[in-house]
Amino acid sequence: MSKGYLISFEGLDGAGKTTQIDKLMAWLEQERIPSLRTREPGGTALGNELRTLLLHRPDLQVKPLAEAFLYQADRAQHFAELILPALADGKVVVTDRCFDSSIAYQGAGRELGTELIHSLSLIATQGRTPDLTILLDLDPASVQTRMNGEDDQSGARSQLTYFDRASEEFHQRLRSTFLTLARAHPERIKIINAAQSIEQVHLQIITLVQGLFLSGV
Repeated sequence: MSKGYLISFEGLDGAGKTTQIDKLMAWLEQERIPSLRTREPGGTALGNELRTLLLHRPDLQVKPLAEAFLYQADRAQHFAELILPALADGKVVVTDRCFDSSIAYQGAGRELGTELIHSLSLIATQGRTPDLTILLDLDPASVQTRMNGEDDQSGARSQLTYFDRASEEFHQRLRSTFLTLARAHPERIKIINAAQSIEQVHLQIITLVQGLFLSGV
C-alpha cells in the first residue's frame, strides 16, 4: 500500500479509545501495514509539554481562548513534524483525537464557536483532514461509571483531567456536537456504539478500515 491514510478516534473519555486503538494497531501490524500511532495533544516533544499544561495544571487557570490557541499550537507542530511526513511515507497514521475534539471541547464546550475552531484547525493541519474518523459514542451518564472502574473498557488507567471532572451537562454538550459533526460529514465520521462489547466494536472498526483501503480515498 503506497498511499498514507489518516485515521482519527473521537468520543468522550471512557468510551474505549485506548483499547480500540491498541487492537487496531495490533491488526495493522498483523497485516504488515506500515503504521504510526500518535495522539493530541502530545504527539511531539512540544506537544507533551503542552499536554501537561492543558490537562494537568488547573492551577494555571488557562482562559478558553488561550486554551484553544494552545491546542492549535500542538496541532500545528504535530502535523508538520509527525503526521504529514508519515503520510508522505505511505503510513497509516492513527491518532487519538484530532481537530473534531477541538470543535467539540473548545468550540462547543468552552462556547468559543465551532466555526472559529474549525477554521483555526484547518490552518494548523495545513488543510489536511482525516480520511476516516471513528466516533465511539457513549452516553455521558456512563462516563463516570467507567471512570470509577465499574464498567471500564478504556484500557490502561490514566490520570483524570479537569475535563473528566466537568459536569454531565458539559459532556452532554460535547456528545451533541460530536453527533452533529457526524451528521454533517457522514462520508468521514462513522459512529459506533461504544456500549457494545470490546470485540463487537473492534470488528466494526476493522470493517470500516478495510473499506477505506478498498475505496482508495
